[in-house]
Amino acid sequence: MFCLSLAAVFAPAFTLISNPPLSLPWAAAPPGRRTCVFFEAPGVRGSTKDLGKLLDAGPGPPRVIRCLYSRCCFGIWNLTQDQAQVEMQGCRDSDEPGCESPHCDPSPRAHPSPSFTLFTCSCGTDFCNANYSHLPRLGSPGTPGSQGPKAIPGESIWTALVLLGLLLLLLLLSNIILALLQRKACPVHGGPEPGPEPEPEPHSGRDWSAELPELPELCFSQVIREGGHAVVWAGRLQGKLVAIKAFPLRAVAQFQAERALYGLPGLRHDHIVRLITASRGSPGPLPCGPLLVLELHPKGSLCHYLAQHTSDWGSSLRMALSLAQGLAFLHEERWQDGQYKPGIAHRDLSSQNVLIRDDGSCAIGDLGLALVLPGLAQPPTWAPTQPRGPAAIMEAGTQRYMAPELLDKTLDLQDWGTALRRADVYSLALLLWEIMSRCPDLRPGPWRPERTPGGLLGCRPRSTADS
Repeated sequence: MFCLSLAAVFAPAFTLISNPPLSLPWAAAPPGRRTCVFFEAPGVRGSTKDLGKLLDAGPGPPRVIRCLYSRCCFGIWNLTQDQAQVEMQGCRDSDEPGCESPHCDPSPRAHPSPSFTLFTCSCGTDFCNANYSHLPRLGSPGTPGSQGPKAIPGESIWTALVLLGLLLLLLLLSNIILALLQRKACPVHGGPEPGPEPEPEPHSGRDWSAELPELPELCFSQVIREGGHAVVWAGRLQGKLVAIKAFPLRAVAQFQAERALYGLPGLRHDHIVRLITASRGSPGPLPCGPLLVLELHPKGSLCHYLAQHTSDWGSSLRMALSLAQGLAFLHEERWQDGQYKPGIAHRDLSSQNVLIRDDGSCAIGDLGLALVLPGLAQPPTWAPTQPRGPAAIMEAGTQRYMAPELLDKTLDLQDWGTALRRADVYSLALLLWEIMSRCPDLRPGPWRPERTPGGLLGCRPRSTADS
């Protein structure tokens, strides 16, 4: 027996097949109630008996039901090899289009197989679902499966494969076109062309890409450091070695803040890494993003240099003195040659962020977390924006180099400029410890490397707790 779900019962307008018209003594229904024939074939799922009140009609089907929720009867039949068989009869749960018909007019609703068709009807008079007016024969116009030529076995599979092939071809062509357009918008060096550039974040301000020049001669070589907001590459610009700090599109705000600090007119010092230019581009297949092109010191970071070399007393002093001079310059507020430089707190001073110059001295880099400090003079309007709230002041830095007052959130926020300068000096002291730990002249006899708070010389990648 065909299994019919209750959902099929309430599909719009089904057709009915003929049963002998009923003439029963309880045929007259009370005003507002519809009386319908009720029948459910064995094996049918989803009974509709709860949609009305069943009346005793004597032994055997069909029975009679008085509708509780509508004034509409329905009937469902199947037509198999020109033989009609009733599946369900009863009350609908609501009055729907088609219920105004006084007679049961057949309408095909499902076609499970070439020789099997379901019909249904809805009607709005008592016992109207007992009879159907007419069932079209299979293959006649109006029945499912009778319109158009029959499909050849396997033809639908080949059609689907052809359509899938056309779709893949269109996708390939669209990707080629996008790549060609991207080549014009954002040249990439050292890898394949990227995809279309995503939109910048809403808080990123003006369109950063319109302000940045393209540098066709800029080439990426290899990654030298990965951070939370950017990846630093070694590369070449016009034949000279440079460091390229590549920001993802989600970090446009960090790029703009660091660029503003490096761009301060008075920020020129031998022991501060120099910004060469800002640009846009990307290494490999990555989306085109903002770049900072900085001077590169081939000897690498202080961390890796100390891990591979020891230094005599003079060399150690040169590194220590240059570090102190660079940090003092950052902290100092000054007017010089008509240019104003505000005091700056680095906030992420670590041996990873200090580079070794060719003469053996140090240069402080990575101003991504630096803050302009309040001073005696009013900062110009072009100075970088000030932090907003205590969290923006305290939650920054590499954890192993952070001062205790930053770690336990006891920093003096009443005078946060002085407090951040002191926190930088604490980080400087740890760097001096690393330098002197690699000076054999300070330890007569057999020399062994010392362990610092960060492990051997504090040299490791940032953890998830590091900013």
